[in-house]
Amino acid sequence: MTVIEEIPRRQPVREPAARTYARSLPVVPVRARGLTIEGADGRRYLDCLSGAGTLPLGHNHPVVLEAVRKVLDSGAPLHVLGVATPVEDAFVAELVRTLPPGLARHARVEFCGPAARDAVDAALRLVREASGRPGILAFTGAHHGAAADPVGSASGAGTLRLPYPQDYRCPFGIGGPQGAELAARWAESLLDDPLSGLPRPAGMIVEAVQGEGGVLPAPDAWLRRMRRITAERSLPLIADEIHTGVGRTGAFWAVQHSGVTPDVMVLSDAIGGSLPLSAIVYRDDLATARPGDRAPGPRGNQLAMAAGAATLSYVRENRLPERAADLGTRMLSRLRALADAFPCVGEVRGRGLMIGVELVREEGAGAGASGGAAVSGGGVTSEDAALAFGGGVASADAALAPGGGVTSSDAALAPGSGPVPRPAAPELAAAVQRECLRRGLIVGLGGRHASVVRLLPPLTITDEQATAVLDRLADAVQAAALRTPSEEAP
Repeated sequence: MTVIEEIPRRQPVREPAARTYARSLPVVPVRARGLTIEGADGRRYLDCLSGAGTLPLGHNHPVVLEAVRKVLDSGAPLHVLGVATPVEDAFVAELVRTLPPGLARHARVEFCGPAARDAVDAALRLVREASGRPGILAFTGAHHGAAADPVGSASGAGTLRLPYPQDYRCPFGIGGPQGAELAARWAESLLDDPLSGLPRPAGMIVEAVQGEGGVLPAPDAWLRRMRRITAERSLPLIADEIHTGVGRTGAFWAVQHSGVTPDVMVLSDAIGGSLPLSAIVYRDDLATARPGDRAPGPRGNQLAMAAGAATLSYVRENRLPERAADLGTRMLSRLRALADAFPCVGEVRGRGLMIGVELVREEGAGAGASGGAAVSGGGVTSEDAALAFGGGVASADAALAPGGGVTSSDAALAPGSGPVPRPAAPELAAAVQRECLRRGLIVGLGGRHASVVRLLPPLTITDEQATAVLDRLADAVQAAALRTPSEEAP
């Protein structure tokens, strides 16, 4: 047995039991380029996890490698602590160039520790210091920074979760514009009711598309409503762009779909161009900290800043957000045809190249059953699935609220659009992930019950590669749906 072949055997002994990706994706990568990873066993995989979104240009993109080599060959320091450098200056200039104009004109950029949760902590600390209040408004399903405290490891005193609008599992059971209207009213009521028991908060943090929560795009009108609610009450709005930034959703920043300008943006993952980097951007009037107030940490990684600046520039100059919007719409259309073919697919949703497929138990299936297309009325053959999968055109924005906003009268007239949800099927989602891996496709899992198969391909994915990804996923869903639990390999 070679040294490389021994790696999967050593990892469980040397590393913590909390490992997740290594358990579900037992691949030892040795080479990678673009969408493709080559394992130690010689197999090639299409990587639609992209380091959980940290690889907007895929693996080892030439512009990233060139930027890193340039720093290495220059003899410049690889790390500095809070000292201005040409590399940092170039990164900040490129970052500000991409920001929503209303924020860019008054922006301060603060580098944090390398992890996403470091940026979340810094954003929460910022608004708490500016207001003198500890409370934070967040939303159900949020997973900011992958911290143990889902709204950051800073003190969570007074944190309140508000309902996040969605169609398939609407907390009010109605979905659509009416569900989003009720969610907005809930927030207004809590803030304005003197007997709500909610102390005045320091600010609100929100994701324009929830990632770990199950790939849930917020309706644009609802997000504008949150902006109005916070602005009218002088509460800073924090936009968490950790998973959604740098073109992922079809706009450079996901808040731009709704025209919202936040007061603070939390950035990580893709901004480092595959290397660890995080930062917050905020309005200059929120800058109340004095020298030394911020916690120290490794926040001067020059290689990450160089790779990040090259990535931001490449995405902007090559109009990759527009490409993600177009290709994502076409991929969602094909996947929604897959949902029509297999009752075990509860909903397909997403925005741009941030796509989720929720797996559910079929009606009448037992709690432990995977469910399968064959048990639906008349059954679904592979030929049926292939025909259904190739047809149909749907807009990626079809489930979103109208852009003109939702008034109470509009909501009263709008029927609920959400279907009756079936129980989540995490075991089936895991089976789909395994079947994908057998077919050379790497996908992630997420959502409330780990029942959502997540696709986060690089923004550089070609049409041909997208077709291959969807074909393999369709085949994996069919195989997993037809397989009973007893047939599943451990």
